[in-house]
Amino acid sequence: METYTLNNGIKTIIKKNKSTPRTAVVLCAQINVDETKAGLYYLMCQMLFQGTKNRNSEQIANELDENAIDLSVEKKYDYIRFKILCLNEDIDYALEIFQDIIENSTFDDFEKEIIKTKGEFESDLDSAKILAQDEYYRTIFKNHPYSIGRKEVIEQIDSITKEDLINIFNDIKYNTRKIISVAGDVESKKIIELLNNHLSTLKINNTENKREKVKALESDVISVIKKEDANQAQIFKGWIFPDIYSNDYPAIVLLNTILGSSGLSSRLFMELREKQGLAYTVRSISEPYLLGGSFTVYIATEPKNIEVSLKGFEREINKIMTEMIGEEELENAKNNAIGKRQFYRETNLLEACLNGYYELMNLGSDFEEKLISSIKKVTKEQILETAEKYFARNSALCVLAPQKNLEEAGLINK
Repeated sequence: METYTLNNGIKTIIKKNKSTPRTAVVLCAQINVDETKAGLYYLMCQMLFQGTKNRNSEQIANELDENAIDLSVEKKYDYIRFKILCLNEDIDYALEIFQDIIENSTFDDFEKEIIKTKGEFESDLDSAKILAQDEYYRTIFKNHPYSIGRKEVIEQIDSITKEDLINIFNDIKYNTRKIISVAGDVESKKIIELLNNHLSTLKINNTENKREKVKALESDVISVIKKEDANQAQIFKGWIFPDIYSNDYPAIVLLNTILGSSGLSSRLFMELREKQGLAYTVRSISEPYLLGGSFTVYIATEPKNIEVSLKGFEREINKIMTEMIGEEELENAKNNAIGKRQFYRETNLLEACLNGYYELMNLGSDFEEKLISSIKKVTKEQILETAEKYFARNSALCVLAPQKNLEEAGLINK
């Protein structure tokens, strides 16, 4: 891994992967300002491909397609990520298109994109799982920007103006911390020259991020969605967990693997699906972010099984909080977790994304190696201590099901 600083001060890391035909360039720009209107960052990202002073949306699409260039931008919880993937010989051309988008996007006809976004999000919410998941994050991250879902975007996106989009994009361009990550068969001097040529107008601001941290839940909270035509109950239960900087993170990775992210061998799968036949889908999800995180257990089951599924969750959580796991299960979890992480660097684009994210979070581009080393050292005692520490906290529960089944489970009054 090589590290450089561009003329505009942006730190750039380069990972050389010989004999690979396509180069990936990723720009990560940290979000320092919360949205004043839900959907503002999302709409900004969508509008970047809708035309510049030099190219309309059709020209942009055609040029990218004709030259096999993948160029995209996405809004994450903590940052905006721009991704470029192209043939090695086309990197100059790809960066020129990207420069045009960065410097000359017009944000014209954004009203059409608003209509499109509302339609897509309304369609998404026809999915029982997405509807329940949005409500779950709204519940566990209440009054925090992480809680904003499709419903809020649909309600507020009409109030967004062109000036809002220009202002928030200028803030991203000039007032945020940025990292560029490159992976591929590249010559460092040449790629740095190209980046200096094409991205010179970008600026950085390394001031402290003032966004509010996620707060602990003051009590257990329950949210329900009555959906009479639901043939599956959607159940999300979770706890506020620490951010990615926590010393407990390696143990949390293994907790997630043991409980529900390792597929057929996970405890939730074995107990709730294999032994009791409750689940269509059952899993756990660990999500550590810059401002805090969550740990979630999820099941899709027949509506009549809500109560027994919740008891199954409680039983498995209590078990991992009170009983030491065996050496074999621990080693299997480590092998599973580490094995999965090998896929995070399977392509140049994945590697550039991972390196850029870690560097942006001030963890260092070598954080993945450090994390794997730490995972290998986690003990049975650490697993137990970590489970006790975080699962003893207040929880958030969201259940979607027909009213009758919610009543039977005691989640609402008859």
